Amino acid sequence: MKLMEDVFLTDSIEIRTTPEKVFEFFRSLVDDASYRAWHPDDHVTMRWTKGSPCQEGSVVYAEERMHGKLHKLTFVTTKVVPNRQIEFSPVSWFLRRYFPKNTFSIEPKGDSCVFTATIHIRLPLLPRLLAKKSVERGLSSVRKHIKEEGENLKKILEAAEHSSDNNNQ
Repeated sequence: MKLMEDVFLTDSIEIRTTPEKVFEFFRSLVDDASYRAWHPDDHVTMRWTKGSPCQEGSVVYAEERMHGKLHKLTFVTTKVVPNRQIEFSPVSWFLRRYFPKNTFSIEPKGDSCVFTATIHIRLPLLPRLLAKKSVERGLSSVRKHIKEEGENLKKILEAAEHSSDNNNQ
């Protein structure tokens, strides 16, 4: 049995909009209001402490609720491919060992695009053996959270697209 097991939690959703508009959504996450609008139930606060959204080397501090607990997170943006991908990792080297990276990918698909969120987690052997139910509850909570973020993103962007279409008629 391996000492560390790599787990990839992934959720994809098709959104009737362009990759450019999805990318712009993430560029517009600049304050608490925009962050909470994305996931009103779980997102609490966020601020850029260095740089700006969608810029490699930028650092963001965020607080969000998952599995009934408030998590205070600081991430550095490690890779940006405009209109295609944003990758970020915890600033803390200790946390990075267990949560190496999160990735948002955007793939064009006809008149739509597919948004995929992936969280890479490394699970140590002892928690997997001794706290199996607790670990699975935590993973289930994260799966639920990233699924809801995708669904909320779809609602926000498709409503904006619908509103834009109505204004152009």
